[in-house]
Amino acid sequence: MRHRNRKSFNHLGRTSAHRKAMLSNMASSLIKNKRINTTVAKAKALREYVEPLITKAKNDTTHSRRVVFSYLQDKVAVTELFREISVKVGDRPGGYTRIIKLGNRLGDNADMAMIELVDYNENLLGEKTAKKAKTSRRRRGGKKKTTAEAATVKEEVAAKKPEAEKPVEVAEEPKEEVKAEKPEAKAEESKAEVKAEKSEEKAEETLEQPKAEIKEEKKEQETKAEEPATKAEAKKQVKPVQEKENKNEDTEEGKKTEEKK
Repeated sequence: MRHRNRKSFNHLGRTSAHRKAMLSNMASSLIKNKRINTTVAKAKALREYVEPLITKAKNDTTHSRRVVFSYLQDKVAVTELFREISVKVGDRPGGYTRIIKLGNRLGDNADMAMIELVDYNENLLGEKTAKKAKTSRRRRGGKKKTTAEAATVKEEVAAKKPEAEKPVEVAEEPKEEVKAEKPEAKAEESKAEVKAEKSEEKAEETLEQPKAEIKEEKKEQETKAEEPATKAEAKKQVKPVQEKENKNEDTEEGKKTEEKK
């Protein structure tokens, strides 16, 4: 009959040498692979075995390396622990592993679980950061201020008010700057006057153009009216000349006829 007097840990049904060798191999496998599957009892025993070694690895000295190597007996696992895992787990104060139950094993129906290093599960880390971002804005109830503190706060507020109500002093600009600005203003005024004159000239030109066109039309009409008058006078002058010529011809023909007779 085995007595459990003052034996608080799980012996796992093995001798001490067998148990230490098994936990050493499981710890080195966990460090190399970051997660392993085993029974729930072994996972709980491994957690108690490996977490003190990870804490020891935060202090990277020759002594701590030798202490960890005495437990793991694996140089590759020791270098992995001190180079990568200790850096990634540096800000975490304990609780480096997580046990997730997977159900019962076929055959002996043993409770199975997965043990993993917390900082190497990126899915769960992403969910936690998202949850932390959603912080509540509830005001937690604290101790009420005493009357003396409230009075001091009121006095401070009253002292700040007259300082805020003081008129703001406007610094007068030197007159030299105003003088320097005057020639620029004059130049701008002259430019504006030139532009106004140009616009007036354009307006006058636009008004003069229709007037000139009207005058030209009137002149054309007058010339057209004068042309028929001149033609009528020319015809009147031509008619008496033709009549004289006809008369002369008649007189000459009469003379010829008389002579023949």
